[in-house]
Amino acid sequence: MTPRAIRRLKIRHPRGETEVRIGAGALAPAVAELAPWLRDRTLFVLTAPPVRRLHGPALAALTTSAARVVELEVEDGEGAKTLVHAERLWRQMLTAGGKRDSRLLAFGGGTVGDLGGFVAGCFLRGIAVAQVPTTLLAQVDASLGGKTAVDLPEGKNTVGLFHHPDWVIADTRLLATLDPAELRAGLVEVIKMACLLDLELLDRVERDLESLLAGDPPSLVPVVAGAVAAKRAVVERDPEEGDQRRLLNLGHTLAHAIEAVLGYRRLRHGEAVAYGMLFALRLAARRSLDPHVVERLRRLLARLDLPSLGVLDAGALIACMTRDKKARERGLVWVLPSALGAAEMVSDLDMAWVRRELEDFLTDPWGRDSSPVAQGRT
Repeated sequence: MTPRAIRRLKIRHPRGETEVRIGAGALAPAVAELAPWLRDRTLFVLTAPPVRRLHGPALAALTTSAARVVELEVEDGEGAKTLVHAERLWRQMLTAGGKRDSRLLAFGGGTVGDLGGFVAGCFLRGIAVAQVPTTLLAQVDASLGGKTAVDLPEGKNTVGLFHHPDWVIADTRLLATLDPAELRAGLVEVIKMACLLDLELLDRVERDLESLLAGDPPSLVPVVAGAVAAKRAVVERDPEEGDQRRLLNLGHTLAHAIEAVLGYRRLRHGEAVAYGMLFALRLAARRSLDPHVVERLRRLLARLDLPSLGVLDAGALIACMTRDKKARERGLVWVLPSALGAAEMVSDLDMAWVRRELEDFLTDPWGRDSSPVAQGRT
């Protein structure tokens, strides 16, 4: 891909700008662009062994301008996002001579990006970080916007801070090695943003879903770029999730609870978000969301062939949701679609009613028995 074909975006925030590069082959021109950022600096490179095995040469080329490279490793998956792992990394960085003007490059999926951003944001009160996401979910969501965190046993992403990256390099060729389930999980986040913020992007996903699930790099470029542009608009208006940015949490209230109850096993984050979106659609339908909108989004999610939700306890999920970082003193805030391209934040739902709806949902997540359209009620 020629440099001209690389999509270039900036995300502006109170502490500066994030330079974003997107394309099938975006890593090659990024080597020269990152050189001034790396020159005369110690660079800490955080990655997971599977990612290094797959993409080691590309990673090595990206780091050549640094004065010194210190490699850091974490296990692959959500289990790496703990304070224990963060402390180990901080101590390794300090022992290796890290300074306030050192750099950290997170090269991996959403877990590596979340942990890397958190570690960089806290080390010596904050060092600069670049994100090179290697999963679709990380390219369209996790690497952007500065939200970093680790998990506690009681809840996901419950200890964190906002620390915006200086750079995000999203090379869709890196996605060619992904398991189809990882692509599916990332597409859920794309669908989430598209149905709220960019209906043309939603149309594209519906039209090109097969090639997207096949990991075709050229097909993925406009989808990644569209999702990034949609998120950028929200982040720039609300860089630290004071109000509008919470709309991007559609599906996440229940999703994080599902992940916690499952011990961060069996379902990927995007898969849990899909079920969270289905539940949000159910609640929104009870509040007058057009049933045709509900069916359109259900059908699209159904085409992803999600794994079964399995048997879950509504009480355990409710308990996790009340500890979610998005909860407020007055209770849970639900993001519910009100139409295609629109959503509302609702905080006055009776929790007894929500629990009854959740119990029914867990027996019939897809709403096949209660769909207004399926029953001919329009």
